[in-house]
Amino acid sequence: MRRRRKEKYLYYGLAILVTLFIIVGLVSALKGTGKIKGLDRTGTEKGTGEAESKPEEKNTAIDNPDIRVLIMDNGYSNIVHPSVTISSAKGLTLTCGEEKEDWDKSDSLTIAPDDARFGKGNIRIQAKEGNVTLSSIKRGYGTPSYSGIIELRTTAEGIVIINELPVETYLCGVVPSEMPASYELEALKVQAVCARSYAYRQMADYGYPEYEAHVNDSTDYQVYGNSEEQESTSRAVAETAGQVVRYQGEVVTTYYYSTSCGKTTSMEAWGTAPNDSNGYLQSVDVSDGDADYEKELPWYRWEAAVPVQTLSNLVGLNTGTDVGTLSSVEVTKKGPGDVALQIKATGSKGSVTVDTENKIRRALGGKGYQITKQDGTVIDSSALLPSAFFTIEKTADAFVIKGGGFGHGIGMSQNGANEMAKQGKDYKEILTLFFHDVTIE
Repeated sequence: MRRRRKEKYLYYGLAILVTLFIIVGLVSALKGTGKIKGLDRTGTEKGTGEAESKPEEKNTAIDNPDIRVLIMDNGYSNIVHPSVTISSAKGLTLTCGEEKEDWDKSDSLTIAPDDARFGKGNIRIQAKEGNVTLSSIKRGYGTPSYSGIIELRTTAEGIVIINELPVETYLCGVVPSEMPASYELEALKVQAVCARSYAYRQMADYGYPEYEAHVNDSTDYQVYGNSEEQESTSRAVAETAGQVVRYQGEVVTTYYYSTSCGKTTSMEAWGTAPNDSNGYLQSVDVSDGDADYEKELPWYRWEAAVPVQTLSNLVGLNTGTDVGTLSSVEVTKKGPGDVALQIKATGSKGSVTVDTENKIRRALGGKGYQITKQDGTVIDSSALLPSAFFTIEKTADAFVIKGGGFGHGIGMSQNGANEMAKQGKDYKEILTLFFHDVTIE
């Protein structure tokens, strides 16, 4: 009987010990993770391609993971560079495969696609102190410099540059590139939270899987590094650190644009029907109830008189359909906020129908006419019509387009946010006006 009891106690003791080992292992595994609540994956740790995850905690989106940003060439026209020239005042450390190389000079180092280092793998470059200067490209403020790691990959066409850095540091390069640093602090906080939410959504997957890059640095995603970091914009990032916009518990893509016409629109403008996942993007009045916040701004209202033959040529060129000389252009379908969802252009050789705001703006855009803002400023037309919130009428020799706002009109108006901030609204109040039924956490 005593022997059986000893065996029994020994069995229980071993069982308890095994259980403790399992618990310790689980706790250890959970501590090493960093999952974005509401997303499938988070981005990578030091470019290894290994996703991290951690227990979901309320009011915490993620612990500052790395984002990988593909750096485009001058003018943002190509992702490939013919060569790369880099430097740093205190020197550089280059890692090629398993080998490390110190570049102790402050002189520039130029790397060509046939550089022997590529034979050992991708080249990863860090400044020994400060940032890496990339003098082979130019940005809005001149020669750009970058925090974190610069990774070079060779391709058949040239070199691809990827900047790998913590997302909060990345945002310090996004916010001043997307919104003037002179704007109100609460508006800059709105921009910071929107930019962070947008970045986290993009980090759910690689935009460039072949290079393990989440985004590029252009308007394809968010403009990054086109303006120098500023105290006000970095403060906005710091004071909202980790905060994102959530809808039904999920981090959401927070679209933004320059100026509203007094109303925003929904995803219907892009041809997407309302559904459970985009319900936070609804048409709202950008108004205090008495007047539109942006009513005094230049782009709030604008007008263009486009000669008939000019618009005929542009519509033919932009749609790929030769309709001849236009006799009419009609808005045949409108969406939330009175945005144009469809137009029909009819000419001497036929007609063409164009759907969705971006395609409509492109169909009626292009060089060859002028646009007058409501403050009297006159500018040349560009590739896109300022917005798809417009009416159009034909006169004897021209089509008169009267519109409002600048940009796609979905989500947050940057100038609207700034005007609201001037009137004492804080960033959470502003965000919850533009995005329906969301939480900021």
